[in-house]
Amino acid sequence: MKTKQLIYQVKLGKSKLYDHCVNSVSEYCKTHNIGHVVQTTPILNIKPDPFTSNRSKQSWSRFGCLPVYEKENAFTYLKSYDQVAIIDADIWVRPGSANIFDKIPDNASFAGVVEREMPITQKYAQKIANYSRMQYNNIRNVDWKWNDRGAEFFNMGMMVMNSSLLQYLNGETPKQFLSRPRFKPFVDGAGNWKWSTDQTLLNTWIKEEKIPTKHLSYHWNGLYSALQPGRINECNFVHFFLKDKLPNRGEDVPSLMKTV
Repeated sequence: MKTKQLIYQVKLGKSKLYDHCVNSVSEYCKTHNIGHVVQTTPILNIKPDPFTSNRSKQSWSRFGCLPVYEKENAFTYLKSYDQVAIIDADIWVRPGSANIFDKIPDNASFAGVVEREMPITQKYAQKIANYSRMQYNNIRNVDWKWNDRGAEFFNMGMMVMNSSLLQYLNGETPKQFLSRPRFKPFVDGAGNWKWSTDQTLLNTWIKEEKIPTKHLSYHWNGLYSALQPGRINECNFVHFFLKDKLPNRGEDVPSLMKTV
């Protein structure tokens, strides 16, 4: 029986939506006796190479780094916990939700939700098909299992890991891992990766290393506005992704919560 579990979150900057979502995770952790760490300042400070980067300085100048790569600091905790989950600060946990760690078997090192396997709208299905071509079409040393919805990739807003993932880090610290020469084009935003997040890097790593994975149900990472009508109300974890496209950028929390 796994006993030591942790949820890791990164919350940089001020946001009523993020505060509300992180508080829901805090209550969830108390219910299931799960450890909870919320990082509020940069630790890894991953920056693109200013001489080769395709990213605009605006994308990383606010915090002096690329904030999205701060999440990988959670890898540090795989040495002291049996299971670690990384949950984005814009994910709200529905009260009464079961323990997510019960959903990942011992023989899997990583678990997450594959976007194309969600009950998404046709409009969003076309969007991720186009996104897939831009992000993964040039990575040809692995099988992305292409279909009409694009590549098989996990949405990395919510990921669950068993400590067995450590073997694929080769003794590296999180910063050393992200600084691998293989990942430099992703960090620098080369070509179509100009707007990429850690999602492209991590999905590529998982495929190249042939890391044992578990595909979780969309109930554990429901993409708000991307799911078919009524489906978001079925989700345990509601992901308010694409904050800029939410009404009032998600800051009218009471109104937003009435929709889920």
